[in-house]
Amino acid sequence: MVKEEIEVDVEIKSPANKFHMFVGRLQHVPKATRYIQGCDLLEGDWGMVGSIVLWKLLFDGEARVSKDRIEAMDFEKKMIQWRVLEGPLKTVYNSLLKTMKVSPNHGGPGSTVKWNVKYERIDENVAHPERLLQFLVEVTKQVDGYLLSEE
Repeated sequence: MVKEEIEVDVEIKSPANKFHMFVGRLQHVPKATRYIQGCDLLEGDWGMVGSIVLWKLLFDGEARVSKDRIEAMDFEKKMIQWRVLEGPLKTVYNSLLKTMKVSPNHGGPGSTVKWNVKYERIDENVAHPERLLQFLVEVTKQVDGYLLSEE
């Protein structure tokens, strides 16, 4: 199969630096959203490229896990990239790479979070990962709400 990609922009009220720094500390994300129940460090160091984490998720109302490796983290560009190594998504996608990039809104408050998912389906009968994209949108909105309530 061919590699494909989908993406979505999410408008948030939090400053780009604050949002990126919070998400970059993966171990703190579960306290900001009900969709992420936990995040365990399996290899490496928190927030470092090459580290492997186990996400405990609530996806479409069911408990799931996803073992991901941090592929890239750029604090200047406010970008984090994760590759899915194990979990339910790996049963239907040969590869799946999630990228989050946060940009400040020019001329106004708030920021834009761009989620990009590059993937390769195991066959053409597998759906595009639109539910995953919607999940990432919901997580983003909840983390934004949490950060705003902390001010």
